[in-house]
Amino acid sequence: MRITIFGATGLLGKALMSEWTGDEVTGLASSDGDIRDEKRVFELVGQSRPDWIVLAAAYTDVDRCETNRELAFDVNCGGAVNVARAARQHNSRLIFLSTDYVFDGTKTAPYDASDPRLPQSVYGQSKAQAELQISQVLPDCCILRTSWLFGAGGKCFPDTILKLASTRPKLEVVSDQRGSPTYVKDLAGAIAQLCRKDAKGIVHATNSGECSWYEFAREIIKRSGLKTNVVETSSDKFVRPAKRPKYSVLSAEGLHAYGITMPDWRDALQRYLAAERDSQ
Repeated sequence: MRITIFGATGLLGKALMSEWTGDEVTGLASSDGDIRDEKRVFELVGQSRPDWIVLAAAYTDVDRCETNRELAFDVNCGGAVNVARAARQHNSRLIFLSTDYVFDGTKTAPYDASDPRLPQSVYGQSKAQAELQISQVLPDCCILRTSWLFGAGGKCFPDTILKLASTRPKLEVVSDQRGSPTYVKDLAGAIAQLCRKDAKGIVHATNSGECSWYEFAREIIKRSGLKTNVVETSSDKFVRPAKRPKYSVLSAEGLHAYGITMPDWRDALQRYLAAERDSQ
């Protein structure tokens, strides 16, 4: 197959480029073309003529989205629709990367793909709107929601915790937000499998298991052999511009329907930390 990846230099994009084997993969960065430029997007897709497009390009600074609403919607929705239209024009299939932020976080059991979209932040709203508009352009597209991404080559929670732990004896981390950490290498593998299985509709893909940010941080410190004390706190003590879902665990039922499973997040974290040590 011919695969074109928009957002190839991002955290997930880098993993897709390094992990994807057995197919002809073209990676596109923002320097190759801004997805807000419809003409350029059509040119790029016309040049690569992919069987599948993976749209991982997005404006993902959740807090800055709150004060840059127009930019968030221009990139995350308008740009995404441009890619969908180019895919339709060139008979390409599309996987669009979406997010747990399309939900309000009030559930206490994993979110199903069919649960209503009730985003509480501008970022979540821009992604939710993109899901709706892309589905109208390409009814057979695959919308892939994921959460709490971490991996090498970019800013992520484990990297931040390790840097803070190297200079502080104590870290306060919120314990009232729960989700599923997702290693980009595992997600990249799942995406490749979904393409090969001709996936369509909404699919949730995260590493299995769930935790709070506090539990995640504590596991990072423990597995790294550090002595930093991790202390529980609440999100109301760390007020941020964008509202985070309190609970955003995603049901893997749709992923399992394609015969795809992802490892437990603790296993993923162990592999990430080992790879980071080996790279130093």
